[in-house]
Amino acid sequence: MTIHHVGLIGLLLIFVIGTLRPINLGALALAMTFLVGTLIAKENLAALYSGFPADLLVLLAGVTYLFGVATSNGTIEWIVSAAARLVKDRRALIPWIVFIVAALPTTAGALGSAGVALLAPIALRLAERYELDRRMIGLMVLHGAACGNFSPLNVLGVIVHQGAARAGTEVSVATLFFANVAYNIGLAVIIYLLFGGMRLSRATASVSETEPELSAPRLRLDQACTLLALLGVAIAALFFDLNIGFLSIIAAVVLHLAFPHTSAGADRKIAWTVILLICGIVTYVAMLQRFGTVDMLGASIAGLGSPLLAALLICGVGALTSAFASSAGILGAMIGLAAPFLAMGGIGGAGLVVALSISATVVDSSPFSTAGALVVANTEQPDRERVYKGLLAWGAVMVVTAPPLTWLVFVILGSQSQ
Repeated sequence: MTIHHVGLIGLLLIFVIGTLRPINLGALALAMTFLVGTLIAKENLAALYSGFPADLLVLLAGVTYLFGVATSNGTIEWIVSAAARLVKDRRALIPWIVFIVAALPTTAGALGSAGVALLAPIALRLAERYELDRRMIGLMVLHGAACGNFSPLNVLGVIVHQGAARAGTEVSVATLFFANVAYNIGLAVIIYLLFGGMRLSRATASVSETEPELSAPRLRLDQACTLLALLGVAIAALFFDLNIGFLSIIAAVVLHLAFPHTSAGADRKIAWTVILLICGIVTYVAMLQRFGTVDMLGASIAGLGSPLLAALLICGVGALTSAFASSAGILGAMIGLAAPFLAMGGIGGAGLVVALSISATVVDSSPFSTAGALVVANTEQPDRERVYKGLLAWGAVMVVTAPPLTWLVFVILGSQSQ
């Protein structure tokens, strides 16, 4: 039995034990990282620590801390009230408004996690106010953000086009972008129908009865400063590419110091259980990547005699791995691994690149991805477990369905239309 087999069995055990017993998957993953890494792979502690996602910890802690301050001092409620005045009684349109707004930052070039970090807390509170399913709103934010992944301005689009060019394949910028947009819009329609979108009335009784005119609440000084802080973090992160995690922590600390009374308890809103969950899983998967397990799977697939079967499997590996790791890193690696059998002919190279790109990014709705983790972390505690399980189930469906669907549409049918 090789180290690759041991690593994959360990990953399976983490999920089986975590499902059967009420224990945090992240704690299990960290324990398994130490056992497999030290006892089997003979790695030292420095190597084990190298896979820990410190950037993800700072991002999740910073964003949930900042929005914890904004929740404690009533700023989020003020924003939601302002949004409610704009929405009025158009309750059924809220999920689509969220979807469209989420697509704007990524289309303009921002990373998906940055847009989700800023929009998810507000969208989830708006869902609470209008009694919408939090899972639906969370997924609308995630797939709305995914629409812009392969914009010509987005780094993911650049990674895919450069990787394809190195492999000797040219992919139309418009084809990749609009194919991804169409796929995510299709998923949004399914989400809307699946989570009761057609049953939404024009307005809830609680909103229409308690706030018939939806009057604007007065903005206090601490709330005005919090709004300016949120706006400043958004501008610095989206337009100047500064680290949103550290920016959020700085803003939260300054607000907490300036207004200690209204910010009391904000640090207790940091989603530590979610942080442990995500960071533990990512650390274990990073260890598998160091072992070369992902490369081994890709190389084994590339050695198959059938280009069509290899194309399907490479999309499957990309989707499964990307659900737990960086989509950008996985896309770069998988496109490189696909190069040998692209040269064999028999399939459309551009179609495979499109299929792989979509398969490896729609799974970012998984709670183990950065964007998915942000949605879970910003969900209020009573609904967090339900949202986590909903995103986990949806992410699993994406892993299973996206590779064969995109393979059929873009590889099989795309090759026949050429």
